[in-house]
Amino acid sequence: MAKVRMIDVAQKAGVSKSTVSQFLSKRYEFMSEDTRQRIAQAIKELGFQPNALARSLKMKKTNTVGIIMANVLHPFSTAVSRGVEDYCQKHGYNVILCNADDKPTKERAYIHMLQMKQVDGIIIASTGANNDVLKQEIDSGFPIVLFDRVFNDLETDAVYSDNRKGAFMAIEHLIQLGHNRIALIVPEGSLISARTERIQGYYEALKAHDIPIDEELVKFLSHSEADLQLDSLWNNENPPTAILTINDLMTMEVLTYIKKKKIKIPEDVALIGFDDFPTAHLVEPPLTVVAQPTYEIGVRSAELLIQHIENSKSQKYVQQIFPCQLIIRDSCGFRKKA
Repeated sequence: MAKVRMIDVAQKAGVSKSTVSQFLSKRYEFMSEDTRQRIAQAIKELGFQPNALARSLKMKKTNTVGIIMANVLHPFSTAVSRGVEDYCQKHGYNVILCNADDKPTKERAYIHMLQMKQVDGIIIASTGANNDVLKQEIDSGFPIVLFDRVFNDLETDAVYSDNRKGAFMAIEHLIQLGHNRIALIVPEGSLISARTERIQGYYEALKAHDIPIDEELVKFLSHSEADLQLDSLWNNENPPTAILTINDLMTMEVLTYIKKKKIKIPEDVALIGFDDFPTAHLVEPPLTVVAQPTYEIGVRSAELLIQHIENSKSQKYVQQIFPCQLIIRDSCGFRKKA
């Protein structure tokens, strides 16, 4: 069967080929409603499928965007990518999802791959190691939106949470419950801006309430040695009575350890996790968390990206900071006086 061409649609609808092209590009300003209906009917009857590649080359636009996640294992990443995909789908854009695994070489390869795919823009939680490539693209006018992480050397749209205040709220809540030996659990590796801000919030809250800082209570966990590192907390002469985990993966590490050691929450130790996750309320007892508006972060990132794609002359960059919410459940009790 011969492939249906644009000229075939034009002849059946009784219009010119350029009019069909305008219809496909959704340029309806100089087209009557009757003409639109005739073209739509001709397309339906002939089963016409536009050549997407040819159209994208002609229009210099693919209606495709890329999103580079730091680590798709995080529920945070899942929710953000869903927000991006939902917004893009409603506005006629396809999404290519990439997982960098927090590895600069993998991230760099994905940036180049998306460039070769000629995507219209990129949303990225950058490792920071490839900011030279990103800066070059931004300076050339290519739309890029950062999320979750902020870098002073990149002047572009950025969407993230108020991580410092979120951690501050969590520590202050524990202090109000009578805790002054509060541990902070951080993943081993690079200190991206989100982690740095949460650590800052931890220290600021202790200082605001005149609680001495004990660096032995700040643990940088590696997956392979998590048990040994957490053992050092509980083998301390003065172990913590409360813990803040800096992200959901650290929360899982601590919960796994606590279950193995038969430590009771909140009787033996209070626990707050930074980032809510789908089963946090099903943990026994239900887990108190600092929640980010993850879906909204994805939606806003996609909105800003598409605004710059469709209005390339705009040079006004936006930094959207979302507040965090402390969701109080049952994993934090009042500290019993000795």
